Order: sequence, then C-alpha cells, then structure tokens
Amino acid sequence: MHGPSPSAPSALRPPRGQRLKPLALRFALRELRGGLKGFYVFLACIALGVAAIAGVGSVSRALTEGILAEGRAILGGDISFSLIHRETGAPERAFLAGLGRESEIATLRAMARRPDGSDQTLVEAKAVDGAYPLVGSVDLAPPQPLAGALAERDGHFGAAADPVLLDRLGLKIGDRIGFGRIELDLRATIDHEPDKLGAGLELGPRLLLSRAGLEASGLIQPGSLIRWTTRIVLPDPSEAALTRVSETARTGFPDAGWQIRSRTDAAPGLKRSIDRFAQFLTLVGLTALVVGGVGVANAVAAFLARHQTGIATYRSLGASGGFVFSVFLIQILILAGLGTVIGLAIGAVIPVAAGAALKSYLPIATLGHVYPGELGLAVLYGLLTALAFALPVLGRVPDIAPTTLFRSVRTGLPGRTRPAYLAATALVAAALVALAVAGAHDRRIAITYVVAALATFAVLRLVGQGVMALARRMPRARGTALRLAIGNLHRTGALTPTVVLSLGLGLTLLVAMTLIDGNLRQALTGRIPEVSPSFFFLDIQSGEADAFEAEVKGFAPDGKFERVPMLRGKIVTLKGIPAESYPAPPEAKWVLSGDRGVTYAARPSADERIAAGSWWPDDYSGPPLVSFAAEEAKELGLSIGDRVDVNVLGRRISATIANFRAVEWQSMAINFVMVFSPNTFAGAPHGFLATLTLPEGSGSEREVAILKALASHWPTVTAVRLKEALDQVNGLVENLALGVRLAAGVTLAAAMLVLGGALAASHDSRIRDAVILKTLGATRGRLVGAYALEYALLGLVTAVFALFAGSGAAAWVTTRMMQIDFVLLPGPTLGALVLAVAVTVGLGLVGTWRALGEKPARVLRDL
Repeated sequence: MHGPSPSAPSALRPPRGQRLKPLALRFALRELRGGLKGFYVFLACIALGVAAIAGVGSVSRALTEGILAEGRAILGGDISFSLIHRETGAPERAFLAGLGRESEIATLRAMARRPDGSDQTLVEAKAVDGAYPLVGSVDLAPPQPLAGALAERDGHFGAAADPVLLDRLGLKIGDRIGFGRIELDLRATIDHEPDKLGAGLELGPRLLLSRAGLEASGLIQPGSLIRWTTRIVLPDPSEAALTRVSETARTGFPDAGWQIRSRTDAAPGLKRSIDRFAQFLTLVGLTALVVGGVGVANAVAAFLARHQTGIATYRSLGASGGFVFSVFLIQILILAGLGTVIGLAIGAVIPVAAGAALKSYLPIATLGHVYPGELGLAVLYGLLTALAFALPVLGRVPDIAPTTLFRSVRTGLPGRTRPAYLAATALVAAALVALAVAGAHDRRIAITYVVAALATFAVLRLVGQGVMALARRMPRARGTALRLAIGNLHRTGALTPTVVLSLGLGLTLLVAMTLIDGNLRQALTGRIPEVSPSFFFLDIQSGEADAFEAEVKGFAPDGKFERVPMLRGKIVTLKGIPAESYPAPPEAKWVLSGDRGVTYAARPSADERIAAGSWWPDDYSGPPLVSFAAEEAKELGLSIGDRVDVNVLGRRISATIANFRAVEWQSMAINFVMVFSPNTFAGAPHGFLATLTLPEGSGSEREVAILKALASHWPTVTAVRLKEALDQVNGLVENLALGVRLAAGVTLAAAMLVLGGALAASHDSRIRDAVILKTLGATRGRLVGAYALEYALLGLVTAVFALFAGSGAAAWVTTRMMQIDFVLLPGPTLGALVLAVAVTVGLGLVGTWRALGEKPARVLRDL
C-alpha cells in the first residue's frame, strides 16, 4: 500500500472498491444529498431560457420543414410560372404543356357586392380551370365536386367563397353575389384550399370561380392587374429536374418575364418571415438566459457562502484548491443539467401547443414532431450560460483559507477571481456568442444584438456601482427611513448591483419592444390616415378613365383626386448584373424580388423632390430614361447614368437612370420606385391607378356612400379603402406584437426570478439587520417604510436606465430597419416606470416581511 500524500490525505481517499469513481464526483454527489435549497431560482432561470430557445427553435424547424414537405400542395404543383398583366403566349404555352400535367389559374383583387348594391367588399378572387387542383383537394361545404360548384347553370356561373365573405355581406348559400358585370351563384363555402399558404398577404376573403366566369365578368382587360399562374406536375419531380426546367425556361424565353417558383420555395415570403421572427425570438430567449445567468451567479455565490466551513474543512485536510473547485463545479453542472432537462421538457411541448393554436392558419403536421438538433442547441445554450456565470464565482473557491474555520463571523467569499478562471469564463462566453451568431438567419443582426447586449450588461454593472458610490457620498439624511434606505443601497451585500443588472436587462427589452410596437401602430393608424388617401382605385381602363374621374369628382368635389398610368415590371438587371445575383443589402432586396409597380410621367408630381440629377423635358423622345427612388438607389449602390433593365409585358426595356427622387413611402400616396420617361411605353396597353383623398381623412362615413355608388356604376374598377387595408395589416401586427410581448415577458419573468433569488439569498442578513434595529427601538412600520423606500429607489433608477436604453434601441430599429419615424410614447414609458417600481417594491417587501417577524432572542444569541 502507498502512504497518503500531502495532496491526497487518507481522509479524502476513496475506499479500494470505489476508486473507479472519481473522487471529486463522489464528494459532489454527497454534497447534493442535502437537497436543492437555494437552487430553485437557479433551476428556474436555466429552465426558462432553455424552454424559450428550444420551443422557438422547434416551432421554426417544424414550420420550415412543413412548408418544404407540403411544398407541392402549397405551390399547387412541382413548379409554377406566373405572369402579370398578360397571359402566356402560344410558344410559351406549348413549352409548358410539354413539361407535364398543367393547370392555369388567374388571381386578382376585385370588388364583390350584394345584388342590390347595398354593400360591397374587396375580395381575393381566384379563377381556376378544370384541372385545378393538381395536388390536394378543395373541400367545400356542403360537400360537392368543385367543377360542379363553379359550373354555369341557368345562365349563371357558380362560386365558392370564404365564410368570412358571406358574413361580411350578409349572404348565405344559394344567394347571388355581384362580381364585375355579372352575378355569381354562391353554391358553397371553402373549408380547405390546398394552395392558400402560397398566396401571400391577402387583403380580402377568397372568392373561387371558374375561368369562364372570370371571362364573362368583364374584368379581363388590357393592363388589368391579373396574375396568370401555370402550375405543372413533372414526371420527374427531383430537385435536379426542377433546376433543369427553370434554366431551360429562362434561357429559352429570356423576355417572358416569368416569376418561376418550385416546390422547394413554395412560400418564400412566409419562410423568410418565419426565419426572421424565429431569430428574433431566439435572441430574446438568449436574453432571458443571460438575465437568468445573473440569478445563477447569485445562487452559486449564496451556496458557496453557506458552505465556507465545509470548503475550509476540505482545505484543512489537505485538499487542493483545484480539487475543491472540481467538487463544486460538478455540482453546478449537475444542477444546470437538471434545469436544462426541465427546460427541454417544456420546450418539446411548445410545438404541440403551437400546432393546436395555428391549426386553422398553418395546417402543417410537423408541428407535433420532436427535433433533436434544436433541443441539442438549447442544451448548449443552457450549459454554456450556466458555466459563463458560475465560473467567476467558483473561481474564488481556491482562495478560501482553512483559517475560516476559526472565525465566528463569515466575511463572505474572496473578492477576486484568479486569472485562469477569468480566462476560462472568457472562452465560454466567446463560445456562447459564436453559437448565437453562427446559428442566426441574419448574422449582421445577431452581431448587432450581441454587441448591444454586452454593452448594456457592462453599462448596467457600472450603473449599479455608480448608484452605490453616489449613495455612499450623499449627505446624511434627516429622516430615519430615508437614511436607512440610502444606507442599504451601499452597504456590504447590498442588492443594488443585482437588481439594477437583472431587472434593467428585462425592462430594457420590454421598453424597446413596447415602443417598437407602439411606433409601428402609430405609423399605420395614427399619422397615415391624416395624410393618406381614403381610396385606391385599380384597373381603371384607358377608355373609361376620364368619365370615372369626372364621376368621382362629382361625388367628392372637395376631395383630392390623383391619377397615374399603372404597369407592372420586374427588374432583370442592374448595372449589367442579373437581379438574382445583384449584391443587394437585406433592406433593399424587396426592390429586386418579384414584380414592381411602374409608371411614366412627363414631369415630377408636386409632392416629389428631385434629390440628384435632372428631369427630362416634356417632349423628350430619346432613349428610355428612368427616375429611381433615392433611398433605395443609395441602398443598392446606384448612380446617375447606371443602366436598369426591366421586363414589362414580356418586353425587356433598358433605361438609363436620369435622376433620384425623395419618396415618402409613409404617406401611402401614389409612389413608385421607378418612373419612366413617357416615350418608354408608347402604345403599351395599361390601366390607371387613382387615389381619392377626402378632407375629413380615411375612415369617414362618406366613404361608404361613395363606395356604394361607384361599385354599382363601375363594377370593373377595384376600390380599396385604406381603412380596410390597415385593419388587415393591424391584425397581422397584433399577432406579431402578441408574440413579441410574450417573449419580452419571458425575459421579465427571468428578471423577477433573479430578484426573488437575490432577496432569498440576503434573507439571513436582513433578519440580523431587522432584529438589531428592532432591539434599538425601531418599529415594524418604520422598517417597512425604510425597506419600501430602498426598493422604490432601486426600481426608479432601473426604470430610468431602461427608458433611455430601451428608447435608444427602439429608435434604432424603427428608423434604421423599419424606415419609419420614431416618437417617444409617454404611455408605454410611464407604464415601464410604474412596473419597475411596483415589481421591485412588491417582491422586496414580500421577501422582507418574514425577516421582520423573527424573534430577537434566537438571532441575538448567535451574534
């Protein structure tokens, strides 16, 4: 047998039969037999953050995979070719027919009305052929074949409608509905539409009719805003075949102007929105973890403070500082693993709950699945966060000396952490940052977020220290309660740094999210109705434009009527670079994606300002010129003289940028990215877009009367009320805002957990303070007042910081990313102030009340 060595005394050596189990692990497990007292907040903080990240990641993955798995049904085939303004020509149709089974649909926004003209509404109309749908099925109520429901009977074509349309117009199955110049029989409501997800943003309920019915309606006119889409089911649906067909179509018909989509990107807009929203929520979940990390550090510090005697005993028996560090590190990792498992269990259930909540909107079966990759990522986040915040505290353990055993009063943990442990903390924090950035959909946003979070964390630490320093240097207050409150702010073991850090992070995020939501709502419903049109009129035919304008002015002589020619075009190249390859920043990619509205004009409108370059003469007849929106041109890196190729009506037009215009998109007036010289579209068929602005603003009662009169006199003109469009957008914003508030609430909940844990950790010292003060004559009421004042001061300081930091973050997001004006809203900011003070005072007094009720005798005996 070997004798005991100084670094491993016999008291710390395991019995012969247990040498296979590491000694540190054995002691760590023994320490944990005492229960989880003091670690409930630790577990809750880790579990909350892990659950948020695991749930968001799983839901995002489920939606993404569901869209991919259901791509055929969402798209309506393996591949689709869509055109706007015009149908496919004979050569194009022959090419598409040779690819496989095909179906052509036409989609447009139009007005539907009651037969007596008493009410009308905007609808999303879809005209289908006999082959629709190629994939999936349309379920109708009452059940019947789609072809029969839409067929012509007794001189009237049939239609199926979204139940919302019937409710909106007060109709029922068997009634007729006006559509263009005809009336349709409402024969069914739509229970299920397989390709609905691929439609994008809809401003009205669905109206389904036959292709023959659309042709009879009189709505198909030269230049009408109708999208013609041909879906095809290929004999070979492989991705290689999809790529081959797309390339053949682009090279064989370079001027067709097709928008080509395959089942692999059936709903690109929805997927992008899911990715971005998931990234945002993941970063918010990470914020919750970071806030919870403060609670981890507090819990570890309180745990080690209670075990100073045990640590000193280890050291007196010859255990090295590294051994003792290992014992307690293993315990922390075990507890972090337990909190992570709890969080994973909650996170795994979130997709199931989301599937039930979203079933009517997103019928995707994958929402009930479990995704090990996303759960594993959440595990990494949880463990790395626990380590990042526990290591600096655990790094003080090796400096607890054996002489601590001979002190009757504990002085707390050593104040400094050894450099080696600080280096390990930095490595873990770097890994956490790298994980957040590497897994982000937009790494630029992720890096910005990480930098902002680190800066906020550092500033909050400084604010906490500054509050303590200021309280220490304040003159002696006259009132007893105020004097005690100020003293508690800077005394040893004060809650000031913890409260300011944890609650400050949570409130900053809450203020930022609330102000972003409020500014977005104000931009949509506040300023816009005062300066924007009451109506947008689409598909005004050239031969009817003058008569239509005269009638509108007759109904609203005091209104402002504006009319411009309207075409749709797709940017093909910029500066000779294909649009799909152009290095556009994220905020400008929308200009290059899909079709854009274009127009022509002899001179700029009165509301537009030329930012650079010069306008063309009224009688200009040279090569095509174009005026480009200044902000978008700057984002795309364009200059005066650059070339822009646009496909309009199957014709490629190459134009030179002559000038840049300052465009106020927020005004919701008639604005275009591109305005061409009039000679560019000489002889091209097109309609007109017009607006009517009433002096009383959008949403007035007069709008209803005007809409009713125009709908009966001009059945082929589509009238969009701004108020109805904003209601649709507001509904989307409301749903997004709910998710944002819930996410911010998770962070605030973590902050409150941390605050509660800090109060619990300081419970013993609060008892001693209360007993001594009561022994000296202080009443419970006076002590409650002093503590309430202390917590109120802490909450006030935290709220003031959160207001400045959260407002700055919200201003950056709204002005730089959303391109809308920022206004500091007093309601939300005042609410954050009240919330901070109420939470801090409430939790503080709840945690202090028990301390005030302790009997003095027991405490005094131990002093």
